[in-house]
Amino acid sequence: MILSPSLLSADSGNLKEELKNLELAGIKWVHWDVMDGSFVPNITFGQHVVKQLRESTKLFFDVHLMIRHPEHHIESFYNAGANLLVIHQESTVHLQKVVSEIKKLGMKAGVALNPSTSLSTIEYVLKDIDLVLLMSVNPGFSGQSLLPVIYEKIKILKEMLKQKNSPALIQVDGGVTINNAKELLILGADVLVSGSDFFKSQNYKKSLYSYENLV
Repeated sequence: MILSPSLLSADSGNLKEELKNLELAGIKWVHWDVMDGSFVPNITFGQHVVKQLRESTKLFFDVHLMIRHPEHHIESFYNAGANLLVIHQESTVHLQKVVSEIKKLGMKAGVALNPSTSLSTIEYVLKDIDLVLLMSVNPGFSGQSLLPVIYEKIKILKEMLKQKNSPALIQVDGGVTINNAKELLILGADVLVSGSDFFKSQNYKKSLYSYENLV
């Protein structure tokens, strides 16, 4: 199980210290929610912020682009230090091409789906990607409750990946808490993004242990 705390719920005025504390606690991944105010209502981090913080940590940067036309920003996020770049299926009409461009630069490539988007829309890229991000809330804001539809979606996706012989990991983002994480993992999730629930505790090592102790 990989826990990827969402920096959207961290202290945005003190991100350098937050990353240091997360690394000291044993966290390996951190999740950047990049929002443009168009694809989703909110506006958050951009390439400049990611690049500034890249210099201060060795953490794996899991960058989730909730933006329109992600194809225009792939190289800039590569230059900013993204390790994994996740784009939304709903945000581009050239999904295969964008995935290919991400991989050519040496980053891992992921595809995200909103709760109401069918898994069939990514069937033909499953062998080409490293991760599928299933949104378990409607994207744009932190602190939402997980939508129950995600449980069945994980099961179906797990079977699809098996049939396609795809090595892609399943990531779940939105409303993930210590109370529902175990069921998500049992169903087949590999990477959990936790924001509000994880950061509500100031003891990040203890929070990480609580999630790891579920498996």
